[in-house]
Amino acid sequence: MSDLIAALGLAIVIEGFIYALFPNRMKKLMEQILEQPQDRIRSAGLVAAAFGVVVIWLVRG
Repeated sequence: MSDLIAALGLAIVIEGFIYALFPNRMKKLMEQILEQPQDRIRSAGLVAAAFGVVVIWLVRG
């Protein structure tokens, strides 16, 4: 459980740095995401989650 909390914390730190370094680009990216159909956003989320599982599996394996 502590690994999960540490991973979530690291994800928040990385995301925070991205927003801090590129605020205008992130706003434009969010506008583009809002224009996408829900199915495309859902598919991208599932692909990202699957990729994350593979990365964890490779690192832990």
